[in-house]
Amino acid sequence: MKIAAAKPTTYTIDATNRTLGRVASEAAHALLGKRSASFTKNLVAPIKVTIENVGKLHLPERRIKGKVYTRYSGHPGGFYETRMDVMIEKKGIAEVVKKTVDGMIPRNKLRNERMKNLIVKA
Repeated sequence: MKIAAAKPTTYTIDATNRTLGRVASEAAHALLGKRSASFTKNLVAPIKVTIENVGKLHLPERRIKGKVYTRYSGHPGGFYETRMDVMIEKKGIAEVVKKTVDGMIPRNKLRNERMKNLIVKA
């Protein structure tokens, strides 16, 4: 959990009328620190990313009904599926955005520290 010695930076992304993937990839790119001149792969950049107006995201009805999130507990019969519309209903659109960005961050020890720098506002 090393932190880079760069200046703290804040990026704000407006999600109004933009697709989920475009917003999420822009946020993931910034969280990794690739927009910074002092980019280092093995350090967490002191960058906060705020995504605003996620309630105004452009989500086609086909995507909301068709996207399925899966997880597996590791036990027999422990395979779970959740559709996007059910997740939005239960946890809100912010959780969908967080899950999408989380899927774009590399799976290593720095992932949790980077995800703590993501702020999603409805």
